Amino acid sequence: MADLLVEQPQEITISKTFPTKPKLKSKPKTPLKTPESKYWSSFKSHQISNLISSIPSIDFSPISPHHFAAANSASLTLFSSRTLSPASTISFSDVVTSCSFRCDGSLIAASDLSGLIRVFDVKTRTPLRRLRSHARPVRFVKYPLLDKLHLVSGGDDSVVKYWDVAGESVVLDLYGHRDYVRCGDCSPTDGEMFVTGSYDHTAKLWDVRVDSKESVIEVNHGNPVEDVIFLPSGGMVATAGGNSVKIWDLIGGGKMVYSMESHNKTVTSICVGKVGKESGEEALQYRIFSVALDGYMKVFDYAKMKVTHSMRFPAPLMSIGFSLDCMTRVIGSSNGIIFAGRRKAKEDAGESKVGNFWALGNVEEPRALRPTYFRYFHRSQGEKPNEGDHLIMRQKKVKFAEHDKLLKKFRHKEALVSVLGGKNTENVVAVMEELVARRKLLKCVVNLDDEELGLLLGFLHKHSTMPRHSGLLTGLTRKVLEMRAEDIRASDALKGHIRNLKRSVEEEIRIQHSLQEIQGVISPLLRIAGRR
Repeated sequence: MADLLVEQPQEITISKTFPTKPKLKSKPKTPLKTPESKYWSSFKSHQISNLISSIPSIDFSPISPHHFAAANSASLTLFSSRTLSPASTISFSDVVTSCSFRCDGSLIAASDLSGLIRVFDVKTRTPLRRLRSHARPVRFVKYPLLDKLHLVSGGDDSVVKYWDVAGESVVLDLYGHRDYVRCGDCSPTDGEMFVTGSYDHTAKLWDVRVDSKESVIEVNHGNPVEDVIFLPSGGMVATAGGNSVKIWDLIGGGKMVYSMESHNKTVTSICVGKVGKESGEEALQYRIFSVALDGYMKVFDYAKMKVTHSMRFPAPLMSIGFSLDCMTRVIGSSNGIIFAGRRKAKEDAGESKVGNFWALGNVEEPRALRPTYFRYFHRSQGEKPNEGDHLIMRQKKVKFAEHDKLLKKFRHKEALVSVLGGKNTENVVAVMEELVARRKLLKCVVNLDDEELGLLLGFLHKHSTMPRHSGLLTGLTRKVLEMRAEDIRASDALKGHIRNLKRSVEEEIRIQHSLQEIQGVISPLLRIAGRR
């Protein structure tokens, strides 16, 4: 029976090994991009610099392909939103201050400093109407979103006018403001309601059906109002003035909901745009875009009440527009440059490829490859897989460095000396952390000869004060000085390394004391600023 109980030899398996990597990874110098930052970075930048002077107004056509118009000097230039190139130009006798497309995109209205408002046909550039009633320069003109027959305008005579475009006559004169009327917007839900902003610090909501010709709601922004817009729901408005953008609840009687003060200089223009695709959940995510004289564009999520993205431009910014298809963003500056951005769309790429074949007639689409076709088995290696194909990825061969091979053979001291001879700090720290895990680091330090000890002290002198490695290297430095004190006293070369190490530690201590002094000065100032 005992002869049958023969012990079988156990099979020894070696676990899979991986290259050593530092456990304490350094933090990236730049913060990681959020999904929204990646979205705005996907807009390819393009500068339009052949304009004459400042661009005070930009407006997009509400119909596809959403071309846009820019007012500059005594002209109104129409641009293609796909090529971002000028399509046509309309000349004026004075400086153009504002422009607005009609809801069907067939007409455009523009105002100038002479107090004249002109209406043009977009395709032929034919002047159709001349509206003159303002005694001073007209600063804004706006077509209602749900009305093709009327216009709203305001100017330096402090009067808001409601026009009958077909009859070239004024329907209503509204005298509520006490200073220049600089901006206005029409309600997206009611064609007979609009809001205006003035340098008297107020924004007023008007309803043309009210017999008293007085404003329905009035809000005080606290600074001269440079721009005002309706939010998509129609129940809230946003005003811009000073260095702040404020959101007001009209349904709640004009109550301020939030004040965004992220700009350093005067906010000159704001608009609303959608973030995401043309359909789906992302299409409901609206943002407020603001530009200011500090050269920054801010993207504000008014659902979460926070700034989600910021971009810097090399000039003071005067106006901004965003297309309804979420594909084009246009910003006008004070020096005549338009900073445009457009996202690459799949349909655009398809049009660019197929567009050259339109003149050749119909082109047959290539037949899809099937396993029954001969060409299916002669595909090249660059063939892209289909949606239903099962992919088998080839495993990449892991390459080991010299110190990894030595660690694999348990030659710890040689691995440490090998990595100290290189110039990669991260590899040295990774090997030290691995030796700490194996409880062999101090034993390696004891067995180093004078030349190898000099390499270790030189490394500690250069990197022991670095914040991301100081936790490990400072403790190792103390242990090296305790364990190899006699060897250091006996060697002049090692004494030189210690003197250098002492100087670097003293310099680091001096820097830390200076930073603590600066922190003591700044902390009270931050507390005072926080109270405001």
